[in-house]
Amino acid sequence: MPMPAAEIESLIKQGIPDAKIEMRALADDGDHWAATVVSKEFAGKSKLQQHQLVYKALGSHMGGALHALQLQTFAPK
Repeated sequence: MPMPAAEIESLIKQGIPDAKIEMRALADDGDHWAATVVSKEFAGKSKLQQHQLVYKALGSHMGGALHALQLQTFAPK
């Protein structure tokens, strides 16, 4: 079952409250998304650590209801 962008954003916001999130559909199937996430929590962390924070926020939805997520993460400048 596809996961709507609003639900993905909500889950990320629950785990990373200050996150600024931009979602983009990669296909018209509701399963393939691209997300750009900006958070001060990413400051000083490697890209791997930043992505792990997002995946932690998404929990068990990643790989289940959320089939594919292309992820870009940044700390604010």
